[in-house]
Amino acid sequence: MEARKLGVALVTGILFGFGLAISTMVRPEVVLGFLRWDDFGLLLVLGGAAGVTALVYQLAPRLLHRPILGDTFGQHPSALNRQTIGGAAIFGVGWGLCGVCPGPAIAGLGTGNGALLVAVAGLFAGAYLQGWMASRRT
Repeated sequence: MEARKLGVALVTGILFGFGLAISTMVRPEVVLGFLRWDDFGLLLVLGGAAGVTALVYQLAPRLLHRPILGDTFGQHPSALNRQTIGGAAIFGVGWGLCGVCPGPAIAGLGTGNGALLVAVAGLFAGAYLQGWMASRRT
């Protein structure tokens, strides 16, 4: 990857991490409060993020001739199948049990929350297991 793309990835990653920290999504107890319907603050964060993303996905191809760091805008087809539903269920159960999503878990390490190392280790173990299972199917 060229230096320009790496620089943009670094800056956007830092911005994303700060956003997660400011929204308190890096604190599992806040996320668990949201999932228990005790605190709806993260619903505003989710709604704002989804709204901005939907807007940019609709407007960027119309306003720009090509992506800033790419050649063309592309479509990312997805399929609703057994693997997608199963993966979403496992992700949701894991998120509900520990209150940790992958992005906020990694960002939370930057805030000094060492307890999130267990969750990050679980994320890596799950990703490895999924890759191993997918390679066995092919």
